[in-house]
Amino acid sequence: MKSVFALVFAPLAANICFAAAPASVQTTALDAPLACTVTGHRFIADLEAAQLIDPTPAHVESNSLNTFKPAHDASLTAFGFKVVALVAYEKEDGLFQRGDGEPVANSAYGAVVFAGEGKVHDALAAAGSPAIVHSVAPFVTAIFCKRS
Repeated sequence: MKSVFALVFAPLAANICFAAAPASVQTTALDAPLACTVTGHRFIADLEAAQLIDPTPAHVESNSLNTFKPAHDASLTAFGFKVVALVAYEKEDGLFQRGDGEPVANSAYGAVVFAGEGKVHDALAAAGSPAIVHSVAPFVTAIFCKRS
């Protein structure tokens, strides 16, 4: 049986483009919400309100995880690593589209970063984050918070 991460993040990894942020863009760190202290709604709503993400999901998985791209002029980091995508879902929340399968959780969210799994795990451990770390592809790792 494939893990939820293989089903969710593997297709995303195939579509990630390498792009450098312009020098004039201020970097926004997502460390605080990735300590798994907020809901999927709050995570995405705050990013949308700050115009840091494209508000329309780029993709919706069958398990209802919605994938969002950082805004063109946004530079996001998580624990010092460049964020290339964000994922989230909250049950019965109009902010998210529902997939055709069983939802991943009542509330879930996370970030996909350019870094190896070991380095991300070490950074989260040092910060005390309970987030789940999962390798998506070589040097592409998911940081994931899930509430049942």
